[in-house]
Amino acid sequence: MSKKLAGYGAAGLALLLLSLVVSLSIGSVHLPVKQIGAMLLQKIPGLGNSIATVWEPSAEQIIMKVRLPRIVLGMLVGASLAVAGAAFQGVLRNPLADPFTLGVASGSSLGAAVLIFYGLQYSFAGAWTLPLVAFLTGAITLLIVLALSRENGKIPTHGLILAGVVMQSFLGAVVSFLTIMSRDTLNDILFWTMGSLSMRGWTYIAVLLPYLTAGFVYLWSRSRALNLLSLGERQASHMGLNVDRLKWSVLVVATLLTAAAVSVSGVIGFVGLVVPHMIRLITGSDYRIIIPLSALGGAVFMVWSDTAARTLLSPGEIPIGVVTAFIGAPFFAYLLYRSRKQRREGRL
Repeated sequence: MSKKLAGYGAAGLALLLLSLVVSLSIGSVHLPVKQIGAMLLQKIPGLGNSIATVWEPSAEQIIMKVRLPRIVLGMLVGASLAVAGAAFQGVLRNPLADPFTLGVASGSSLGAAVLIFYGLQYSFAGAWTLPLVAFLTGAITLLIVLALSRENGKIPTHGLILAGVVMQSFLGAVVSFLTIMSRDTLNDILFWTMGSLSMRGWTYIAVLLPYLTAGFVYLWSRSRALNLLSLGERQASHMGLNVDRLKWSVLVVATLLTAAAVSVSGVIGFVGLVVPHMIRLITGSDYRIIIPLSALGGAVFMVWSDTAARTLLSPGEIPIGVVTAFIGAPFFAYLLYRSRKQRREGRL
């Protein structure tokens, strides 16, 4: 396992670094890849003095203050959603589960939509008011879903999914109602609910990074337990696994990870569905490999999705959720077709 993870991990990390440098060169102002590489290397302690500055100061401002923080934040958001998606698929034993299965995205969207509707997005915490409220409403949604799904102190998977669907539908309807009722804030609500990394700086990275680090470490530490759970709840219990405790902990951590990502970027769908599936198709079903590679894959996926969002209609911008939906919806249809084909072949 370690050799397999090291090989795939090295390839994924190289792809991520290449994607970062290339995407930094793409935009309304094109900059050579070699120049960007030298610019980044110059910021590394010990190497800066050995690299000559051959670029304009304005080019460095564009890279270091505009593009780089946006792309790095996108990498963190993509990694968070993909890791959360892998965890959801593992604990629910449902290959079509994603971070929004339990309605957390709709909960975060409702908090943000209410603030935008009433013009309170900068009210009590300045620029952090919207992310903070979105995170809190997402977390409250999780608590409600868990309370609705409990039966005799346990959390049945079917009840959890049904409660999540109910909450997602209801809260989504409320957000749609606010969108219809709004006039001056219509575009703001729509853009937030479809995801965007525009005008995000290094401070947003500082907020999300601790959640991603802690969530990733915990979920990766539970990868062996998720492998046992894939055998079935009864078999996992016979092998000494506390199934309900695992469900509680993984669902809470994965959902808070999702809420943290949504609070800084808005709602970006399909990342948690597409990326873990792609990793699973390439590497197999071992969650000790799926979770770390999902983090790398989610980061790469988001880098290119954001690059497309900010350049396809330049100088305008497409919400990232639209781009990921264009990619994710056909992939989702392929998964359904593949699953149906496998079941048909199994019956034959």
